[in-house]
Amino acid sequence: MKRHFQNELEALKVSLVKMGSVVEEALKSSVFAILNRDDAAVQRVLEAEERINLLELEIDHAILDLLALQQPVASDLRFILAVQKINNDLERMGDHAVNIAESAVALKTLPDTGMLEEIPRMAELTLGIVKQGLDSMILKDPSLAAAVLRADDGIDDMNRTVARKVIGLVKNDPTAIALGLELIRISRNLERVADLTTNIAEDVLFYVQARVVKHHAEEKDDTHREVYHGPGTD
Repeated sequence: MKRHFQNELEALKVSLVKMGSVVEEALKSSVFAILNRDDAAVQRVLEAEERINLLELEIDHAILDLLALQQPVASDLRFILAVQKINNDLERMGDHAVNIAESAVALKTLPDTGMLEEIPRMAELTLGIVKQGLDSMILKDPSLAAAVLRADDGIDDMNRTVARKVIGLVKNDPTAIALGLELIRISRNLERVADLTTNIAEDVLFYVQARVVKHHAEEKDDTHREVYHGPGTD
């Protein structure tokens, strides 16, 4: 019975890793689409969304079965609860990939006046955070998870910079309103992807170290941490 339960937990992890991989590829394709105005990349994102939705349902059903039939406790229960939250966050990340791809389609109808320099850099940093967050999940590595939390502020700053520059752009050229709105939409979706990745990092810390970290609290600032240490990690 115990071996059967462990096999089911391992199958759940495999499904989650698979979903993470599909989401990461969808995000890469969406970024490629906006930077290159590439229709094939947009199509890859839309196809990935279908796979992501199916995997989300598969993982949800597996979680319900485990909770209803196995009555897990301690670290096994933390793992299942973490998977449940990560599953939801990954699905939402897939939705943001679709939003970015839709912006790529819209950009094709607008004059090619160039991209704000922050957008490619922001996309690069966001994809890096996503990889780090997924690696922290796969490797159960709290140091990688903490690195994700530290990196999130930089993405937030760039999102604000994009909004400020778009306002200046539109003031100087009112015909650039449509372009500005798409740039803000892209930036906002990238920022949300980074936020969802920090959620995953927090869930990794919850599972691995039995710690609840609120509001993306960071190791670098012990005086402002909001951390609950559980009674143990087993």
